[in-house]
Amino acid sequence: MPALMTTHTDVLVLGGGFAGHRAAIAARQAGADVVLASIAKGASSYVLGCNAPLGHEDPLDSQDRYIEDMISGGYGLNDRRLVQVLAENAAQGILELAKAGVPFARSGERFRQRHLSGNSHPRSVYVEAGTGRAILAASQAMARDLGVYSHTGLRVIALLQDGGEVCGAILTGREGQVAIHARAVVLATGGVGRLYGDTTYPADVGADSFSLALEAGATLIDMEFIQFEPTIVLHPKGCKGMEMPTAMLGDGAHILNADGERFMFRHNPDHGEKWIEKARLSLCIQEEIDAGRGVEGGTVHFDTTALPHDVLEGYVTHCARLRKAGLDPRYEMPRVRPAAHSIMGGIAIDETGWTGVPGLYAAGEATGGVHGASRIAGNGGTDALVFGAVAGRNAARGLLSATPRDRWSVEQTASQPNIGFDTALVEKRIRNLMDDAGGLYRTEPALKSALDALADLEPTGLMRTAECILHSALIRIESRGAHQRRDYPERDDSNWLHHVALNAHGMTALPIR
Repeated sequence: MPALMTTHTDVLVLGGGFAGHRAAIAARQAGADVVLASIAKGASSYVLGCNAPLGHEDPLDSQDRYIEDMISGGYGLNDRRLVQVLAENAAQGILELAKAGVPFARSGERFRQRHLSGNSHPRSVYVEAGTGRAILAASQAMARDLGVYSHTGLRVIALLQDGGEVCGAILTGREGQVAIHARAVVLATGGVGRLYGDTTYPADVGADSFSLALEAGATLIDMEFIQFEPTIVLHPKGCKGMEMPTAMLGDGAHILNADGERFMFRHNPDHGEKWIEKARLSLCIQEEIDAGRGVEGGTVHFDTTALPHDVLEGYVTHCARLRKAGLDPRYEMPRVRPAAHSIMGGIAIDETGWTGVPGLYAAGEATGGVHGASRIAGNGGTDALVFGAVAGRNAARGLLSATPRDRWSVEQTASQPNIGFDTALVEKRIRNLMDDAGGLYRTEPALKSALDALADLEPTGLMRTAECILHSALIRIESRGAHQRRDYPERDDSNWLHHVALNAHGMTALPIR
């Protein structure tokens, strides 16, 4: 085989989104040499806002209220250690971004904050022209100015290990394979990606995080909890897959069935579309569609016409995209339905971002625990920003020794079959199985049938991730948050207020910390 290209660094960050860049910045600020490697930008560009209990829009908001909302919205399954870290560091993370030039919307010196689903107060800061793109651009500039070496177009196919320590990674790209040796690795390659047929994820999120972590000896938790974004556009066709933000519902937009009824008042009598977390909102919308009260294409109407003109036009990107697709949101309503959006579970970490495997840290949607059984709107971006910095900073502080590693074993790893890419046929088969068995509602027969079918497929990273989700969903015989069993429709705190955990030794229950 041709010689394997190699390079060395202190901290290797895998992932090009918020979590990866914040980790790289924090590690570099701590004095480490840093390489950041990624396929592309991931899903961060699509973030609509980030929560922080600043109290600028409502002075009654606080860290304690934020914590209460997370635990309530997570159906009690949240890791309290991680919730505390997120609440304590969210505001500082936003202030640092503002200092770096992110043009968050303001009223004078105070940040404007939107009220998103699952939050008791308006606490989501945003950039009218596009929050995710603005934060990512600022983070990229900061990393570049600090001397972080960034490489795009590279997919990680294996983590390097020596004596149980993670000491780098093998990556592949157009120029071949490269081994990057490191004294610490931060895994921030995102969530389940395009594991479902109907999803909000961009194509470069490949669900790699989970199989890589398992192979390295880490533990996964809460993999059964897949959040479906409740309001994803199906029409107009030119905006298919775009998220209509729940912030619009907080601002006064409505959700209507085929009869023009605001049916959410049947499920949430006091508030309708407001003050309801996403998992429940998705279930209510799907229930309306399944009952035959939806509109064309198995959708409901998202009534943007109910918004005051100035409020509607504040959603600059959404209005522009809808009009470009031929629909004017001032006078017409887009049609929406739930679609796979994010995973609450993932790699188990402690409050320092450590996975329990020497040399391996993780951050962002690759990790589990902080959100419990459902994620309140606006917390995905905050999670990535806060725990990206936490993981990067602690990776730099916990560098492994600089002992030379065995080059022969590295090259043997690189010669293994490429597990980073699946054939289109296998991927389509996996997506069909996940749509049928691992969607909004699950049953034991469907889960077992899908697992049997997966067992006949090539054991790729995508397939292993699907197995983890379906096995966890089969084990949890209750309904909680984003995991709903038709055959076990009740929440059961007496038996199931704990994590379902998976590692190389099998499955077990882990208590909440």
